[in-house]
Amino acid sequence: MSDDARFEDGGEAPLNLGALNAEDVPVLSSLVQDAVFPITEMTWRADARRFGLLLNRFRWEDPGKDRHAPERVQSLFAIDNVTRVATQGIDRSEKDTVLSLLSVTYEPGEDAAGVWLLTLAGDGAIRLEVEALEATLKDVTRPYVAPSGKAPTHPE
Repeated sequence: MSDDARFEDGGEAPLNLGALNAEDVPVLSSLVQDAVFPITEMTWRADARRFGLLLNRFRWEDPGKDRHAPERVQSLFAIDNVTRVATQGIDRSEKDTVLSLLSVTYEPGEDAAGVWLLTLAGDGAIRLEVEALEATLKDVTRPYVAPSGKAPTHPE
């Protein structure tokens, strides 16, 4: 059998996912693990109660990764209903800083409220207080070959 591309291989579609309950959060976390983004691509619009990151996401879900080089894709990760943002270990004045997202968790609070925690490499973190759990992850560019040419790894 030939290793040529098949018609079915062209069916990969960009991700466009939402999270409306706590069971959805681990799925989003696994998809954004090891995403990198310039500090300048982190925005909180208090008037719209929306926090957003423009990520360079590693395509962990790529069904063709055994046939081609590892890929990344730019994605918008947005969290809605945000009432407060706090950061730790992030110096916003360092405009050339590139951050790496390790995990995303959600802790439910009273009623529909809760707290998102975005854990970054190097002991950084972003804490978002929300009135209700609502987030989206949407790919906004075509995939591209990962500049490193390999998948991210983590020491054991």
